[in-house]
Amino acid sequence: MKESGNFSSNLPIYIELAKSMAGRFISRIDDFRRECENDSDRFGMSPTFLERVRPIFQFLYHDYFRVDACGTDNVPEKGPAILVANHSGTIPYDATMSHLAVYNNLKNERLVRFLVDDFIFNMPVFGKVMERMGGVRASFENAMELLEDGNLVMIFPEGVEGIGKLYDERYQLQEFQRAGFVRLAIKMKVPVIPVSIVGAEEIHPLIWKSEKFAGHLGLPYIPFTPTFPWLGPLGLVPLPSKWKITFNKPVSFKKFKAADARKNSVVKREAAKVRETILKSLKRDLKKRKSIWE
Repeated sequence: MKESGNFSSNLPIYIELAKSMAGRFISRIDDFRRECENDSDRFGMSPTFLERVRPIFQFLYHDYFRVDACGTDNVPEKGPAILVANHSGTIPYDATMSHLAVYNNLKNERLVRFLVDDFIFNMPVFGKVMERMGGVRASFENAMELLEDGNLVMIFPEGVEGIGKLYDERYQLQEFQRAGFVRLAIKMKVPVIPVSIVGAEEIHPLIWKSEKFAGHLGLPYIPFTPTFPWLGPLGLVPLPSKWKITFNKPVSFKKFKAADARKNSVVKREAAKVRETILKSLKRDLKKRKSIWE
């Protein structure tokens, strides 16, 4: 009873202490937010934010997904280039892991900017995180601007259809609905590097998806995996599959004339060639792996 009385008498002190701690925490969050805003570029990427969150993603890269990056010497150490990859995983970890594959293996620690679908930026918190990490709203004009500035730009031509594949359809490369990367490569005279990513398909095995109510949430679909939504927020934790990211030899577009970018037949033909390279790379790497865990 005496201890209970002491607690009651000290309760105002505990409340004030909790308020003080919460105030300091909120103040630090506000300071961090302002710091990120002050050093962000015109697309919203913040070096401060990247520096703070990179250790988390480095843990995922090295220890959780155990990413094996091959062919990074095919990525130029300077100058613009387009990275074109297969898309999968329900939640797009493939963009951040590819970013780290380049960052960790090139001497000058190059950053990769990646084009992101509009709906991502409509998602609370997640959209801002993607922006701060280097994600850019997908458009031809934005991609051109990034390339003009000498950036590496990553594009996933499968789009939502890629990350929205059911588990039974894993590693079945969807048709490239968006062949704009070919027009970009021809117009900007930059190389295209086909990239294959093995391992992302297993982190959130998509067993079913609902599009019925997704539109009200600004999403293309609501995913159902073995863990989500059944385990709540824990269901968003990815499974620890073993990854391999292969950067294939660059495809040059210097021989093309500017007018070729307006020829659908040329654009479709060259996009199909890049897709075939990625598909062959996927099949080769899948054949070599022992299991999804190693």
